[in-house]
Amino acid sequence: MFKLFTRDPLKNLQKKRNRLFEEAMLTQRSGNLRLYAEKMVEIDALEKKIDILQSAAGPKAA
Repeated sequence: MFKLFTRDPLKNLQKKRNRLFEEAMLTQRSGNLRLYAEKMVEIDALEKKIDILQSAAGPKAA
């Protein structure tokens, strides 16, 4: 009943990853490839966390 008001950590990580992808794309277009690479490392770490959460949730979340 109260699950309606709890936040889903998986959705939060996915939103953060999508926002970082957007920032990385804009950074790459501006020519700052070093910052782009740093953002891509952050995205990779977030994707690993997302994979762990999805595997822990089981086949229902996939």
